[in-house]
Amino acid sequence: MPSDHLYPDGFVESLLGLLGEKGVRQGEAVLALDPGAHPQNLRARLMARPSSAAEVARVLELCREARVGVVPQGGRTGLAGGAVTREGQLIVSLDRMNHIQRIDPPARTAVVEAGVTLQRLQEALRPHGLVPGIDLGARGSATIGGMVSTNAGGIDAFRYGTMRERVLGLEVALADGRLLEQLSRVRKDNAGLALRQLFIGAEGTLGIVTRVALALVPDPGAQQALLILTDGLGAAVRVLRAVEATPRLALAAAELMSGNHFTVTARALGLAQLAATAPAAFAVLLVVSGADGQSSLEALLAEASERGELIDVLVPRNSSEERDLWRVREDWAVDRVRPGGLWYDVSVPLDALAGYLAALGERLRRHDPGLDLYVVGHLADGNLHVTVNAATPISARYAEIALLVYEGLREVGGSFSAEHGIGLEKRAALEHWAGPTAIELMRAIKTVFDPSGIMNPGKVLRA
Repeated sequence: MPSDHLYPDGFVESLLGLLGEKGVRQGEAVLALDPGAHPQNLRARLMARPSSAAEVARVLELCREARVGVVPQGGRTGLAGGAVTREGQLIVSLDRMNHIQRIDPPARTAVVEAGVTLQRLQEALRPHGLVPGIDLGARGSATIGGMVSTNAGGIDAFRYGTMRERVLGLEVALADGRLLEQLSRVRKDNAGLALRQLFIGAEGTLGIVTRVALALVPDPGAQQALLILTDGLGAAVRVLRAVEATPRLALAAAELMSGNHFTVTARALGLAQLAATAPAAFAVLLVVSGADGQSSLEALLAEASERGELIDVLVPRNSSEERDLWRVREDWAVDRVRPGGLWYDVSVPLDALAGYLAALGERLRRHDPGLDLYVVGHLADGNLHVTVNAATPISARYAEIALLVYEGLREVGGSFSAEHGIGLEKRAALEHWAGPTAIELMRAIKTVFDPSGIMNPGKVLRA
């Protein structure tokens, strides 16, 4: 059990009175859970598990009165430290709030509780010929509430936008125990200030999202996946744009991998045939859909090969081989092979992408020849997940390397934080990037919604 002295007298007992034994986890029962992406996510060792929005609101009212910090958690898949906890805080997990309350196929909308995982929603929509319009590798554990709170992006963002564009309405438990309900299911809603937008990407610092109304899109149907290998990003972008410009052909995904990531990961997964492919600077996993898609795509790729832009094209022969390609893209074996690396999440306009990566590689070599650069990302929207590794762990060098990774991004119109939020890791970068006026306004908004400072303390903005 967590030490009693860490909480005000009677706090744990009051929490148990509100939620019952099933609604509270303590001590070893918390530590037995999967901590997810960060080893300190469960350090608080006290977890509330409300089963309704009303219970969430009552928990927050109790925490406000007791001045206990609250850290909301979904699937704990965030990579910026937004779910990290410390002793004396309360984890609020929405794992029991996992009901899909409404699916309306004619309106193409759904209303779900925040603890529903993306994969569960995808499976529920499949019989209706619909998809959420957002997808990511952590679909099996990432929750809709967590995705709203971090404004998740993922594979489909270049077509359908980030979570901000998928959300029609929200219900939110506020720090003072009130519930804000803005669960409209229409796109056109100009009823005053769009308060719901403030909670998207706020990482639980303003309130806890409890229900979400989502816009859905038609299932694109049968798709064709393939892998292109190239020595230049320019060629990959030209292929991507050619696919988008081809009638009756729709680009469903364009997932970028640096050649070293592809080789290391394929080898680590035991995929010998993929690991033995011709050396290339970049590999791009393309997925297309549409009538006559395969023949149109083959013609397009043949032209690119004739121009000498492609080293090779790998077309999976069956669903198993296609899954292997996705495994290489979504598995981050680099961290297992060379642990202790540093991870960054940036966005770069496509016209500046090749120049940015070339300059970044050169900066790293000049700074420390022992540093290695690995890249995966969503090519169609320029979102790159950059990892810098070395022969030995370099975990303590985050801020030092960040200066090299972020250099030049502002000048080309990019961003230092693409789709994984600020959390703990990027607070200093946010202060530098946003500037004093923006930070002052963010703090003012925080004060309006959370004057006691109990909501995810120290995340996004320094306490």
